Amino acid sequence: MISSLIYLWNQRERPQFFSHRWFAVWAKRMLQAHALARIFWTSMSLQRKGAKVGALSILYRPDINGKYSNLNIGTHTFVSRDVHFAPHAEIHIGSFVCINNGVRILSASHDLSDPCWRMYSKPIFIGDYAWIATGAILLPGIRVGKGAVVGAGAVVTCDVPDYALATGNPAKLSLGRRTKDLQYDPVIFAAPYEAWIGRNALLKLGAKVEETSP
Repeated sequence: MISSLIYLWNQRERPQFFSHRWFAVWAKRMLQAHALARIFWTSMSLQRKGAKVGALSILYRPDINGKYSNLNIGTHTFVSRDVHFAPHAEIHIGSFVCINNGVRILSASHDLSDPCWRMYSKPIFIGDYAWIATGAILLPGIRVGKGAVVGAGAVVTCDVPDYALATGNPAKLSLGRRTKDLQYDPVIFAAPYEAWIGRNALLKLGAKVEETSP
């Protein structure tokens, strides 16, 4: 949490003292103070229970059914509301990942060929810059590659290669749809962080684009 606070303070927008923008920025920061505290509290609570949560990552009170110690989330990752994790095996989520509302990430299921219907578990891996859209379901043993996209409502039963798109039920793969030059940060435009970073978020993104332009 300390590193996240230091980051927000160092990256904060600094409008001219007592200007109209200064009052607007500080009003927004006060309005978002409770939401910011809740984000930090959620991360600390998950870490106390054994989960690993990287700096600046945002989780809006996820539903977790399994071993917290099996949940490993990188930095600058956004996890929206009503997301369900079943970390009976390791669930590893990279950095700069975006997971939208209603996603289900299930590392365990039941063996249909077993007369006792016993449960089995397999790890799930989600690479950096992956985007898991609203209502998608990831089944045990799935690997979602770097920059890959899982479409809304997709049920993923096989690995998704880097930068590929998976849509449908069961999900079908489409290659070559996404740029490999990914530079965005999914958390800096979330309202509690944007209240501090403000216009610097756009300037920072613009600087990155400028740096990589020929």
